[in-house]
Amino acid sequence: MNNAGMDPRRLELLLELSRLGSMRAVAETMHVTTSTVSQQLAVLAREAGTPLIEPAGRQVRLTPAGRRLAGHAVTILAALEAARLDLDPAAAPSGIVRAASYATAARRVLLPAARILAAQHPEVSLHIREHEPTEALTLLASDDIDLALIYDYNLAPAGFGRGLVIRPLGSTRWSLGVPSEPGRGRGTAPEVFDRFRDHDWIVNSRNTADDEVLRVLGSMAGFEPRVAHRADSLELVQDLIVAGLGVGLLPSAQPAMRGMTLQTLHHPLVLLRAYAAIRPGRAAWPPLALVLDLIQRGFPA
Repeated sequence: MNNAGMDPRRLELLLELSRLGSMRAVAETMHVTTSTVSQQLAVLAREAGTPLIEPAGRQVRLTPAGRRLAGHAVTILAALEAARLDLDPAAAPSGIVRAASYATAARRVLLPAARILAAQHPEVSLHIREHEPTEALTLLASDDIDLALIYDYNLAPAGFGRGLVIRPLGSTRWSLGVPSEPGRGRGTAPEVFDRFRDHDWIVNSRNTADDEVLRVLGSMAGFEPRVAHRADSLELVQDLIVAGLGVGLLPSAQPAMRGMTLQTLHHPLVLLRAYAAIRPGRAAWPPLALVLDLIQRGFPA
Protein backbone atom coordinates (compact mmCIF):
# COMPACT_ATOMS: atom_id res chain seq x y z
CA MET A 1 0.00 0.00 0.00
CA ASN A 2 1.40 3.37 -1.01
CA ASN A 3 -0.48 5.26 1.70
CA ALA A 4 2.23 7.92 1.93
CA GLY A 5 0.73 9.46 -1.22
CA MET A 6 -2.96 9.30 -0.21
CA ASP A 7 -4.69 12.60 -0.76
CA PRO A 8 -7.10 13.59 2.05
CA ARG A 9 -9.52 14.86 -0.58
CA ARG A 10 -9.75 11.35 -2.09
CA LEU A 11 -10.26 9.84 1.35
CA GLU A 12 -13.08 12.31 1.87
CA LEU A 13 -14.72 11.17 -1.39
CA LEU A 14 -14.46 7.53 -0.28
CA LEU A 15 -15.95 8.38 3.11
CA GLU A 16 -18.86 10.21 1.49
CA LEU A 17 -19.47 7.27 -0.83
CA SER A 18 -19.68 4.96 2.18
CA ARG A 19 -22.25 7.29 3.71
CA LEU A 20 -24.31 8.26 0.66
CA GLY A 21 -24.13 5.06 -1.39
CA SER A 22 -23.89 6.58 -4.88
CA MET A 23 -21.31 8.49 -6.88
CA ARG A 24 -23.95 10.95 -8.07
CA ALA A 25 -24.88 11.83 -4.49
CA VAL A 26 -21.18 12.24 -3.63
CA ALA A 27 -20.65 14.49 -6.65
CA GLU A 28 -23.58 16.69 -5.66
CA THR A 29 -22.45 16.92 -2.05
CA MET A 30 -18.82 17.66 -2.93
CA HIS A 31 -19.71 19.99 -5.84
CA VAL A 32 -17.79 18.03 -8.48
CA THR A 33 -18.77 15.88 -11.43
CA THR A 34 -19.53 12.17 -11.16
CA SER A 35 -16.62 11.59 -13.55
CA THR A 36 -14.27 13.35 -11.13
CA VAL A 37 -15.45 11.18 -8.24
CA SER A 38 -14.89 8.03 -10.29
CA GLN A 39 -11.42 9.12 -11.44
CA GLN A 40 -10.28 10.14 -7.95
CA LEU A 41 -11.48 6.91 -6.39
CA ALA A 42 -9.61 4.96 -9.09
CA VAL A 43 -6.42 6.85 -8.16
CA LEU A 44 -7.05 6.09 -4.49
CA ALA A 45 -7.44 2.39 -5.29
CA ARG A 46 -4.06 2.40 -7.06
CA GLU A 47 -2.48 4.12 -4.04
CA ALA A 48 -4.06 1.56 -1.72
CA GLY A 49 -3.01 -1.32 -3.97
CA THR A 50 -6.42 -2.97 -3.85
CA PRO A 51 -9.92 -2.44 -5.32
CA LEU A 52 -12.05 -0.17 -3.15
CA ILE A 53 -15.36 -0.27 -5.03
CA GLU A 54 -17.22 -2.91 -7.05
CA PRO A 55 -20.37 -2.95 -9.23
CA ALA A 56 -23.70 -3.46 -7.48
CA GLY A 57 -26.33 -3.53 -10.20
CA ARG A 58 -26.38 -0.06 -11.73
CA GLN A 59 -24.63 1.41 -8.70
CA VAL A 60 -21.35 0.69 -6.91
CA ARG A 61 -20.54 -0.36 -3.38
CA LEU A 62 -17.41 -0.48 -1.29
CA THR A 63 -15.37 -3.66 -1.18
CA PRO A 64 -14.34 -5.01 2.25
CA ALA A 65 -11.02 -3.18 1.78
CA GLY A 66 -12.92 -0.03 0.82
CA ARG A 67 -15.01 -0.21 3.99
CA ARG A 68 -11.91 -0.66 6.13
CA LEU A 69 -10.21 2.31 4.47
CA ALA A 70 -13.36 4.42 4.91
CA GLY A 71 -13.21 3.60 8.62
CA HIS A 72 -9.59 4.78 8.75
CA ALA A 73 -10.58 7.89 6.79
CA VAL A 74 -12.82 9.01 9.64
CA THR A 75 -9.86 9.04 12.03
CA ILE A 76 -7.40 10.49 9.50
CA LEU A 77 -9.65 13.36 8.42
CA ALA A 78 -10.57 14.17 12.02
CA ALA A 79 -6.90 14.29 12.98
CA LEU A 80 -6.08 16.56 10.03
CA GLU A 81 -8.89 18.93 10.98
CA ALA A 82 -7.71 18.98 14.58
CA ALA A 83 -4.17 19.75 13.40
CA ARG A 84 -5.44 22.54 11.16
CA LEU A 85 -7.35 24.14 14.02
CA ASP A 86 -4.40 23.66 16.38
CA LEU A 87 -2.04 25.45 13.99
CA ASP A 88 -4.46 28.21 13.02
CA PRO A 89 -3.02 31.47 14.40
CA ALA A 90 -6.58 32.71 14.95
CA ALA A 91 -7.60 29.63 16.93
CA ALA A 92 -7.92 29.59 20.71
CA PRO A 93 -4.68 28.26 22.27
CA SER A 94 -4.80 24.56 23.05
CA GLY A 95 -2.11 21.92 23.52
CA ILE A 96 1.11 21.08 25.34
CA VAL A 97 4.15 23.37 25.19
CA ARG A 98 7.39 21.58 26.12
CA ALA A 99 9.95 23.98 27.60
CA ALA A 100 13.52 23.57 28.81
CA SER A 101 15.08 26.28 30.94
CA TYR A 102 17.94 27.03 33.27
CA ALA A 103 16.84 26.78 36.89
CA THR A 104 16.53 30.50 37.73
CA ALA A 105 14.23 31.27 34.79
CA ALA A 106 12.27 28.07 35.38
CA ARG A 107 11.46 29.12 38.94
CA ARG A 108 10.91 32.83 38.39
CA VAL A 109 9.28 32.84 34.94
CA LEU A 110 8.01 29.43 33.82
CA LEU A 111 6.36 28.50 37.12
CA PRO A 112 4.35 31.76 37.26
CA ALA A 113 3.44 31.26 33.59
CA ALA A 114 2.23 27.73 34.36
CA ARG A 115 0.04 29.06 37.17
CA ILE A 116 -1.48 31.70 34.87
CA LEU A 117 -2.18 29.07 32.22
CA ALA A 118 -3.88 26.80 34.75
CA ALA A 119 -6.12 29.64 35.91
CA GLN A 120 -6.85 31.41 32.63
CA HIS A 121 -6.04 28.99 29.79
CA PRO A 122 -6.65 25.45 31.08
CA GLU A 123 -6.47 24.05 27.54
CA VAL A 124 -2.74 24.87 27.42
CA SER A 125 -0.27 22.83 29.48
CA LEU A 126 3.35 23.82 30.09
CA HIS A 127 5.76 20.92 30.60
CA ILE A 128 9.02 22.10 32.18
CA ARG A 129 12.49 20.52 32.05
CA GLU A 130 15.52 21.99 33.80
CA HIS A 131 18.57 22.21 31.51
CA GLU A 132 21.53 24.45 30.92
CA PRO A 133 21.65 26.25 27.52
CA THR A 134 23.72 23.71 25.56
CA GLU A 135 21.48 20.86 26.72
CA ALA A 136 18.30 22.82 25.98
CA LEU A 137 19.45 23.77 22.47
CA THR A 138 20.26 20.13 21.70
CA LEU A 139 16.73 19.14 22.74
CA LEU A 140 15.27 21.96 20.63
CA ALA A 141 17.28 20.96 17.56
CA SER A 142 16.00 17.37 17.85
CA ASP A 143 12.40 18.63 18.28
CA ASP A 144 12.13 17.11 21.77
CA ILE A 145 11.00 20.49 23.13
CA ASP A 146 9.18 23.51 21.69
CA LEU A 147 10.92 26.27 23.64
CA ALA A 148 14.34 26.80 25.22
CA LEU A 149 15.17 29.52 27.71
CA ILE A 150 18.91 30.10 27.48
CA TYR A 151 21.48 32.67 28.52
CA ASP A 152 24.96 34.00 28.01
CA TYR A 153 27.02 36.84 29.51
CA ASN A 154 27.92 40.13 27.86
CA LEU A 155 31.57 39.27 28.60
CA ALA A 156 31.19 35.77 27.11
CA PRO A 157 28.84 35.97 24.09
CA ALA A 158 27.59 32.53 23.08
CA GLY A 159 26.73 33.28 19.45
CA PHE A 160 23.44 31.38 19.51
CA GLY A 161 21.70 30.83 16.19
CA ARG A 162 22.44 27.98 13.86
CA GLY A 163 19.01 27.84 12.25
CA LEU A 164 16.98 28.73 15.35
CA VAL A 165 14.91 31.81 16.13
CA ILE A 166 16.45 33.62 19.12
CA ARG A 167 14.44 36.28 20.96
CA PRO A 168 16.18 38.51 23.53
CA LEU A 169 14.23 38.63 26.79
CA GLY A 170 16.28 40.94 28.97
CA SER A 171 19.40 41.12 31.10
CA THR A 172 20.26 41.07 34.79
CA ARG A 173 23.33 42.35 36.62
CA TRP A 174 25.61 39.90 38.41
CA SER A 175 27.94 40.46 41.34
CA LEU A 176 30.68 38.54 43.09
CA GLY A 177 29.54 36.61 46.14
CA VAL A 178 32.17 36.63 48.89
CA PRO A 179 32.33 35.75 52.61
CA SER A 180 31.28 38.64 54.85
CA GLU A 181 34.45 40.21 56.18
CA PRO A 182 35.14 43.70 57.55
CA GLY A 183 37.17 46.11 55.48
CA ARG A 184 36.19 44.92 52.03
CA GLY A 185 36.39 47.99 49.78
CA ARG A 186 34.73 48.73 46.49
CA GLY A 187 36.22 49.28 43.06
CA THR A 188 36.02 48.24 39.43
CA ALA A 189 35.34 44.63 38.51
CA PRO A 190 39.06 43.87 37.95
CA GLU A 191 39.91 45.50 41.29
CA VAL A 192 37.27 43.42 43.09
CA PHE A 193 38.59 40.27 41.40
CA ASP A 194 42.17 41.15 42.34
CA ARG A 195 41.28 41.23 46.05
CA PHE A 196 40.26 37.58 45.81
CA ARG A 197 43.07 36.28 43.61
CA ASP A 198 44.24 33.90 46.36
CA HIS A 199 40.77 32.42 46.94
CA ASP A 200 39.25 29.35 45.39
CA TRP A 201 36.50 30.09 42.84
CA ILE A 202 33.12 28.50 42.15
CA VAL A 203 31.62 28.13 38.66
CA ASN A 204 28.65 26.40 37.02
CA SER A 205 28.93 22.63 36.75
CA ARG A 206 27.13 22.25 33.39
CA ASN A 207 27.96 25.42 31.49
CA THR A 208 31.29 27.09 30.72
CA ALA A 209 29.95 30.68 30.61
CA ASP A 210 31.05 31.36 34.21
CA ASP A 211 34.56 30.09 33.42
CA GLU A 212 34.81 32.48 30.48
CA VAL A 213 33.72 35.51 32.53
CA LEU A 214 36.25 34.60 35.21
CA ARG A 215 39.01 34.30 32.63
CA VAL A 216 38.15 37.70 31.12
CA LEU A 217 38.05 39.60 34.41
CA GLY A 218 40.92 37.60 35.88
CA SER A 219 43.11 38.50 32.91
CA MET A 220 42.18 42.17 33.36
CA ALA A 221 43.33 41.84 36.99
CA GLY A 222 46.49 40.00 35.96
CA PHE A 223 45.79 36.50 37.28
CA GLU A 224 43.93 33.28 36.45
CA PRO A 225 41.20 32.36 38.98
CA ARG A 226 41.71 28.95 40.58
CA VAL A 227 38.45 27.03 40.07
CA ALA A 228 37.90 24.53 42.86
CA HIS A 229 34.14 23.93 42.93
CA ARG A 230 31.42 23.50 40.31
CA ALA A 231 27.71 23.81 41.09
CA ASP A 232 24.67 24.81 39.04
CA SER A 233 22.51 25.47 42.13
CA LEU A 234 22.78 29.10 43.24
CA GLU A 235 21.80 28.03 46.75
CA LEU A 236 24.75 25.61 46.83
CA VAL A 237 27.07 28.34 45.53
CA GLN A 238 26.01 30.52 48.46
CA ASP A 239 26.48 27.65 50.91
CA LEU A 240 30.03 27.15 49.63
CA ILE A 241 30.77 30.86 49.97
CA VAL A 242 29.39 31.04 53.52
CA ALA A 243 31.47 27.97 54.42
CA GLY A 244 34.56 29.89 53.30
CA LEU A 245 35.29 27.48 50.47
CA GLY A 246 35.39 30.00 47.65
CA VAL A 247 33.87 33.00 45.87
CA GLY A 248 31.61 33.01 42.82
CA LEU A 249 29.27 34.93 40.55
CA LEU A 250 25.68 35.48 41.73
CA PRO A 251 22.75 37.61 40.53
CA SER A 252 22.87 41.07 42.08
CA ALA A 253 19.17 40.76 42.97
CA GLN A 254 19.74 37.43 44.75
CA PRO A 255 19.06 37.82 48.48
CA ALA A 256 22.41 37.24 50.16
CA MET A 257 22.59 34.56 52.84
CA ARG A 258 23.83 35.51 56.27
CA GLY A 259 27.59 35.25 56.27
CA MET A 260 28.17 36.51 52.74
CA THR A 261 27.96 39.76 50.78
CA LEU A 262 27.64 40.66 47.12
CA GLN A 263 30.43 42.79 45.68
CA THR A 264 29.12 45.00 42.87
CA LEU A 265 30.90 44.52 39.54
CA HIS A 266 31.21 47.49 37.16
CA HIS A 267 33.62 48.85 34.60
CA PRO A 268 32.91 46.45 33.06
CA LEU A 269 29.43 45.37 34.13
CA VAL A 270 28.66 41.67 34.22
CA LEU A 271 25.27 41.08 32.60
CA LEU A 272 23.49 37.77 32.19
CA ARG A 273 21.45 38.01 28.99
CA ALA A 274 18.37 35.80 28.66
CA TYR A 275 16.84 34.54 25.42
CA ALA A 276 13.95 32.43 24.21
CA ALA A 277 14.86 30.02 21.41
CA ILE A 278 12.32 28.32 19.14
CA ARG A 279 12.41 26.48 15.83
CA PRO A 280 11.66 28.48 12.66
CA GLY A 281 7.99 28.70 11.74
CA ARG A 282 6.68 27.87 15.23
CA ALA A 283 6.10 31.36 16.66
CA ALA A 284 2.52 31.59 15.32
CA TRP A 285 1.40 28.33 16.96
CA PRO A 286 -1.23 29.67 19.40
CA PRO A 287 -0.16 27.87 22.61
CA LEU A 288 3.52 28.68 22.04
CA ALA A 289 2.70 32.30 21.16
CA LEU A 290 0.76 32.57 24.43
CA VAL A 291 3.62 31.12 26.50
CA LEU A 292 6.15 33.40 24.79
CA ASP A 293 4.01 36.41 25.66
CA LEU A 294 3.77 35.35 29.31
CA ILE A 295 7.53 34.78 29.46
CA GLN A 296 8.29 38.15 27.90
CA ARG A 297 6.12 39.81 30.54
CA GLY A 298 7.80 37.79 33.30
CA PHE A 299 11.40 38.88 32.64
CA PRO A 300 13.86 39.97 33.91
CA ALA A 301 14.53 36.70 35.75
